[in-house]
Amino acid sequence: MHPVKLTKLYWRIAAKGCKSLLALTIVGVLALPASPILAATPDTILIVGDSLSAEYGLRRGTGWVSLLEKQLAREKKTAKAPKVINASISGDTTSGGRSRLGALLTRHKPSIVVIELGGNDALRGLPLDMTEANLTAMTQAAKKTGAKVLLLGVQVPPNYGGAYAATFSGLFAKVAKAEKVALMPFFLAGVADVPDVAAQFLPDRIHPNEQAQPKMLANVWPELKKLLK
Repeated sequence: MHPVKLTKLYWRIAAKGCKSLLALTIVGVLALPASPILAATPDTILIVGDSLSAEYGLRRGTGWVSLLEKQLAREKKTAKAPKVINASISGDTTSGGRSRLGALLTRHKPSIVVIELGGNDALRGLPLDMTEANLTAMTQAAKKTGAKVLLLGVQVPPNYGGAYAATFSGLFAKVAKAEKVALMPFFLAGVADVPDVAAQFLPDRIHPNEQAQPKMLANVWPELKKLLK
C-alpha cells in the first residue's frame, strides 16, 4: 500500500476513535517491507534409507546425515537451514521404504527426498525387477507431491557375479533417467572401492565406520546442493 494512503488510513481510524489496537497494528504491519529472512521457507529434506544412513554401529551424531545437518547450517548463514528428517531404518529394503513413504510424505511434506535403499535387496537376493519397480514407485510418489528426488546408487561385491552386479548397479541410473531425477551413482565411492577398504568399515565389513562418514557426505553433497533453493 502507498505510504500516503497508509497515513490517511491511520488518521481516519484515529479520528473515529477506534478502540481496536489490532486495526492500528495491521496498518503498521502493512507499512513494513517484507523481510526476506522471515519470508523464506526452508527446505525439508527427507532421507529414506537403511543402516548406511541410520548410524548403525556409530556414535550418535557422527553419521553422514548428522554431518549433513551441520553442513547445511554452515551454508545457510543468512536464513534458516533446511530441516533434515532422517527416516532411515537399519535392514530396510526398497519394499519397506515403498510401504512407508506415503505416510512420510504426508507428515513431513518434504521439498527434497533422498532415497538410499537397495543394498539389503541385493543381500537377500530379491528379484531385481522388484527392486527397480519399488525405486520407480517411490520416485514417482515423491514427485507427485512436488518434491525433488535424489537417488543414491549402491553396488554389490564382485562375488555376487559380474552380470548380477552390473545389472543391480545399473538399476539406479535406469530409474533416474526414466524419471528425470538426480543421481549419485555410487554412494560408497572412495569407501568401498579403495585399497585400504578394511580401514573404512566396522568389523562386520558391511557398514562404513565413523572415518568413512565424511566421504559419504562428500559424495552426496554436490548433487543435493543442486536441488536446494
